[in-house]
Amino acid sequence: MTDTNSKNEIEAIKEMGASEIPNKYERIQVIPIIGQIEGHQVLSPQTKTTKYEQVLPQLIAIETDEKVEGVLVILNTVGGDVEAGLAIAEMLCSLSKPTVSLVVGGGHSIGVPLATSANYSFISPSATMIIHPIRMNGLIIGVPQTFDYFNKMQERIIEFISRTSKIQKDSLHKLMLQTDELLNDMGTILIGNQAVEYGIIDEVGGICNAISKLEELISIKKNKP
Repeated sequence: MTDTNSKNEIEAIKEMGASEIPNKYERIQVIPIIGQIEGHQVLSPQTKTTKYEQVLPQLIAIETDEKVEGVLVILNTVGGDVEAGLAIAEMLCSLSKPTVSLVVGGGHSIGVPLATSANYSFISPSATMIIHPIRMNGLIIGVPQTFDYFNKMQERIIEFISRTSKIQKDSLHKLMLQTDELLNDMGTILIGNQAVEYGIIDEVGGICNAISKLEELISIKKNKP
């Protein structure tokens, strides 16, 4: 690799959190979803973010690149913008290439549908997932329309998670409305295997398990008539 290419890759890592070419064969592309999901509002430079306007073009490039055979999504996120997170999740869910997600550290809030959007999901034993109702910051108008808007947005998230995982809507509602686990908030913290027991995540594992599963899915797709 030339010095120019090395500099370009370093800049890509700084900007995107990943190199432009994750491996020399380009077979498996890695999508890191780290920190806070940034949406229509730009967060402070001190905040570690995943910018949806950068992730979406990556996913389009992956879908249209014949050399790419699979996608590995690595999540360690506190959540963030709901609209942006759902946009990324829907794009991941609609890819024709096999996808596997791995939650390390945490997959909180809107990170839950991002984790379930893959064909198969893993969570490391010590990783956590926080499920809670939608929160809003800033000025909120106290009218019935505001409640209806929140309720519809909440239902979009619940519908997506139940569609892309094994958890039932009733169980998801119950986890969101728990009042005895989060300080000054509602919701539930799931650690490692608990997320599997509830049917949100498919399996407890690490990077080796995630890559092995992705190779298996790639092989299955190749062998389909």
